[in-house]
Amino acid sequence: MTFVVTTPSFSGPIELLLQLISGHDVDVLDIALAPIVDEFVAALRDDALHIDVDELSEFLLIAAILLQMKSQRLLPGRDSTEPDEEFVGWEERDVLLARLLELRTYAALSDAFVSLFERASRAFPRLRGIDDGFVVRPPDLLAGVTTAQLAGAYLRGIEEKPVPVVRLNHVTVDAVTVAETVVSLSQRLPTMGRLSFRALTEGLGSRIEVIVHFLALLELCKLGHVDLGQGSTFGDLEIEWLDVSLGLDLGKVDSYEG
Repeated sequence: MTFVVTTPSFSGPIELLLQLISGHDVDVLDIALAPIVDEFVAALRDDALHIDVDELSEFLLIAAILLQMKSQRLLPGRDSTEPDEEFVGWEERDVLLARLLELRTYAALSDAFVSLFERASRAFPRLRGIDDGFVVRPPDLLAGVTTAQLAGAYLRGIEEKPVPVVRLNHVTVDAVTVAETVVSLSQRLPTMGRLSFRALTEGLGSRIEVIVHFLALLELCKLGHVDLGQGSTFGDLEIEWLDVSLGLDLGKVDSYEG
């Protein structure tokens, strides 16, 4: 419900009156505030009208703003200036709205507590304790433990622990280098003709040897001694020796250290 005020200068909702005064369309000095308050008090006493808390708070807010605006016009200070029409009454309105929101928060919290109390009222706690004759006996953690065992446990706890040592004597390190494999392939490939990489490495026993042979072939291809080809995607790698008359310069072979 919007409260309607009737004055000699204005008749309509009180919110519109505040907007007109703020925009200087209506002079606040021409508005009598006492009759407006009397009309609102009469409306509160009327049993046929039902005004909730939000409408009551809104009226009090607007009435307070109008009262302050009229007081500033009637009792100006020595250093007072005409306030900007865009911000008349806004600070007071923000403070009151913040308080209204705070009150709504407390009201919602009280409703939540009421709901919790109603839910707790439907629970019935156990009023009596443990049944007669029921005795809880915790286990004896020291049953059967002698003083000699306690002394031994203490000595084991304070003795210096040995430093763990990782032994690598069971690990076999393959000493295979790319340079050695390049020399070996340069001696074998001229007599083997055209062959696949699978056929070249089928007799190798470890993965590192296969990797080293592949790197050695790349080095020979870079030096121009072998030709590498692949007929199809993911097909076998074909190897062909190009020239046996060229000398092999091991200084140009990458060691692949690290």
